[in-house]
Amino acid sequence: MKEIKDIIQAYQKALAGEQRMALATVVKVEGSSYRRPGARMLVTEDGRLTGAISGGCLEGDALRKALLAMHQQKNKLITYDTTGEGGSEFGVQLGCNGIVHILFEPIDIHDPNNPVALLERLQQNRRDAVVVTLFSTEDRNAPIGTVLLANDADDHFTASSDVNLSSLTEDIRLAKDSRQSFLKEVLLQDIPMEALIEYRAPSVHLVIAGAGNDARPLVEMADILGWEVTVVDGRATHAVPQRFPRANRVLLANPERVREQTDIDPLTVFVLMTHNYHYDLSLLKTLLSTPAPYIGVLGPKTKMERMFSDLAESGVCIDESQRERIFGPMGLDIGAETSDEIAVSVISEIKAVLSGRKGSSLRLLTTKIHDDIPTMR
Repeated sequence: MKEIKDIIQAYQKALAGEQRMALATVVKVEGSSYRRPGARMLVTEDGRLTGAISGGCLEGDALRKALLAMHQQKNKLITYDTTGEGGSEFGVQLGCNGIVHILFEPIDIHDPNNPVALLERLQQNRRDAVVVTLFSTEDRNAPIGTVLLANDADDHFTASSDVNLSSLTEDIRLAKDSRQSFLKEVLLQDIPMEALIEYRAPSVHLVIAGAGNDARPLVEMADILGWEVTVVDGRATHAVPQRFPRANRVLLANPERVREQTDIDPLTVFVLMTHNYHYDLSLLKTLLSTPAPYIGVLGPKTKMERMFSDLAESGVCIDESQRERIFGPMGLDIGAETSDEIAVSVISEIKAVLSGRKGSSLRLLTTKIHDDIPTMR
């Protein structure tokens, strides 16, 4: 969601400056590519680029194509082939060795459902969403573009196109239920097309219990990733917003009230680092029954064992599924010592857990780094 947030900020700035703009979206990849379908980049008429559609090899030509789309006020699908020597200027330097299809859409600022306006609605609530983008690699005159956003609890769809998309309703629900993106071959207005049905999860919400100085690097790194950050502490001298300018919220609360003041969903993660054993223990007890997928506890393994023992003595039985969500000592084993290094370790472990990865070296992988987005027929 960080890329989307940056694009929205650039969009608002361009609106204020009365600048034209276009949105570039990777809609399909064949073979290898630096970015996957769903990667986006906003281009303004003064040449500013926000977001990324490659590792840098395509951006120069993409700027020219975006400016052309602005001038013609027409959506364009451009294909970049980096599989042979002929594509050397575009990506063979990175070993991409793939075919990348990129959709360029000039933004109509008067259209309340223009592509960036639809993306802006992703920020309005913490709900799963699906974005549908139509394109055709066979018929360049087909109606293409970012045409629909589904982010309402009752599956209310916001469409930016007159094309009847009812045939995609079940596919949109499948994407939301499976939390997966995929390509779908469709026949719309008797034209064979493809739809990028893109699942978008809410941003990660990191709750840091502990407003000491060692929490600052965690706040800053989470902010760089576009995560929402809440800092909570029971000490009025520490829970001060001015100490954490990049946090979304700073709360003064005892451990029993943290849950009352925090909406906890499957993308809300906790780090317990108050340096107050009883505060951390009480908070851990209240979090066991929540859907939080990660609860990290700062400190040595002996502290974690003591917490489990104290909870058991108080009559709290921790089952295996709950224990799997508790990480103590928290963080990946990278030899971290300073607070900055520990923050890198902890943020990396949270990302690995949420991605279902082990956090090991990429060179040990026997498969591709990223899973291919499947095509449904």
